[in-house]
Amino acid sequence: MTNNREESDVAQVMKYDLIIIGGGAGAFAAAIKANELEARTALINEGLPLGGTCVNVGCVPSKTLLHAAELVHTAKHHNVPGIEFAINQADFAAVVADEMALVEQLREKKYEQVLQGLTNLTFIEGRASFVSGRKVKVGEQELEADRFIIATGSTAIVPDVEGLVEAGYITHVEAMKLKTVPKRLLVIGAGAVGLELAQMYARFGSQVTILQRAARIMPSAERELTDKLHQILQSEGIKIVTGVQVTKVVTDNGVKTVFYSGKAGSESVIVDEILVAAGKRPNISSLNLEVTDVIVDQKGRVATRATLQTSQPSIFAVGDVTNHPLRLETTAGKEGTLAAENALTGTIKSIDYNAVPYTVFTDPQIASVGYTEDKQMEEFNACACRSVSFDNLPKALITRRTEGVIKMAIHPETQAIMGVHILAPNAGDLIAQAMVIVKNKNTIDDVVETLPIFPTMSEAIKLVAMSFKQDISKLSCCI
Repeated sequence: MTNNREESDVAQVMKYDLIIIGGGAGAFAAAIKANELEARTALINEGLPLGGTCVNVGCVPSKTLLHAAELVHTAKHHNVPGIEFAINQADFAAVVADEMALVEQLREKKYEQVLQGLTNLTFIEGRASFVSGRKVKVGEQELEADRFIIATGSTAIVPDVEGLVEAGYITHVEAMKLKTVPKRLLVIGAGAVGLELAQMYARFGSQVTILQRAARIMPSAERELTDKLHQILQSEGIKIVTGVQVTKVVTDNGVKTVFYSGKAGSESVIVDEILVAAGKRPNISSLNLEVTDVIVDQKGRVATRATLQTSQPSIFAVGDVTNHPLRLETTAGKEGTLAAENALTGTIKSIDYNAVPYTVFTDPQIASVGYTEDKQMEEFNACACRSVSFDNLPKALITRRTEGVIKMAIHPETQAIMGVHILAPNAGDLIAQAMVIVKNKNTIDDVVETLPIFPTMSEAIKLVAMSFKQDISKLSCCI
């Protein structure tokens, strides 16, 4: 009887070519590629619904709310003489309801329906943990595979601050589901998430304060742009305090007093809601990676090679869970595709992260690709850089949006364009052109020879390229 039971236990182990752990952008891209390759695949997901962060609590809902907030702001601050709008109080609850409806629509159309069409894939809802480098367990069920892809994403970091948990706080997840606008909002952190949500709530009427531990907002971004954005956000009434540490939160009759300290000493601010936006940590605690040979770095990120392979040859990792330099929706998706292909076919494809752009969806937006001035100084001990203000751009003058700036970095010898950084409305759209330029290693002469449409914001890229060789203030409009 013992032998029969052992045979029965063995029979319960389901075997696959590939097991993907996660349900977000990276996981789905991997699943689609694996299905194309006709690999027998299992997709295991727990936590956020299918679609992961981006569609549920990230890109889709946040940009929907940001767009609504921009409409409210533009109606009051369009700067066009002779036009006035009758502004009524925005119905924030209705805006949020519309946002959540869009989330449900896209989750169903882009994930649930896509999943149904993956004929070689088995979807399993539950928490996966490794039993060995070849097996995982979900509940009482064991699954075995030749290859694995970890795509479990990340979760907001909650700072260890006295009284914070007792006082109560929200993360980006809850921030996009509130039915009312907090009268006084504190944002801890001035990265992309903190800045976007701070401006959104400020435009809907919150009195917003941002506390930032670093000496400036978005410290890894091009400083000239972030300094300008800092000024713009302050001009909209957002208080930004940098170089400070939150030390304590005290609650009295529902009112929260947040204490912080910096060079100016200890200060405090009274708020109704606290938004924690101090970064994210990879979701690896439940994976039981200790039983594998997967190496995790000091920040809790899965260390991966350029090919997305971990230190365990049969296990790959993609997206926020990894130590790669850019953790974006686009990179997660591409990483998922490449990881599946590399794992199942033995290819060694990788991503050139230096040619991948990113955008912070404030208004104006910050968009960047390639080398910053700091990186050029580090590598060449010099920066071949030029900046052009958008008050030199006819389209910006037409739309009354001259607060922007574009900065370009070129190779000091070859004049190949190594980086482009833009602060402007719709900078995320403009950076796509710069991405191709950087990827193809075009020179400033290549760009100068192009003929962008007049008048458009895209002329800014040609204008900054021209500024390396001539005084653009002495040019006519159509150049």
